[in-house]
Amino acid sequence: MEPNTVHNTFVVERAYPKPPERVFQAFASADQKRRWFGEGPAHDLVSFEQDFRAGGFERLVYRMKAGTPIAGASIANELYYQEITADRRIVFAQTMAMNGKPFSATLVTIELLGSDAGTDLLCTHQGAFFEGADGPQMREHGWRQLFEKLAAQLG
Repeated sequence: MEPNTVHNTFVVERAYPKPPERVFQAFASADQKRRWFGEGPAHDLVSFEQDFRAGGFERLVYRMKAGTPIAGASIANELYYQEITADRRIVFAQTMAMNGKPFSATLVTIELLGSDAGTDLLCTHQGAFFEGADGPQMREHGWRQLFEKLAAQLG
């Protein structure tokens, strides 16, 4: 019998010309995170809530717009913060579902390293992708796009 779960780990690196405190705040502030993480041109944001603390959560739901490959689909993203060290590290466990059916579970570590130029962000994504998942290549691409949106928000 073939396994039907794909396991994958990848790392995305991104440099920002802002100090770690400023980049961390873009994750910690619900208003800021909703803008760069929750909103997007391909979907309508249905709901977003965040309790940013170790043991806290973040939940968002969005509906894909017409013209996308999964138009009308409802995507739910739920995460639980495992560990937060101010201005340095955020670790969370995350699940994603489409129309109520889970398609991935992940552990994500965001590290913020101060540099002469600002902040080096390292995102380590360890995932299990189930039937119907977009797969690790699409997820890595998604993180890269999100970090570009974060760069635009940081200015």
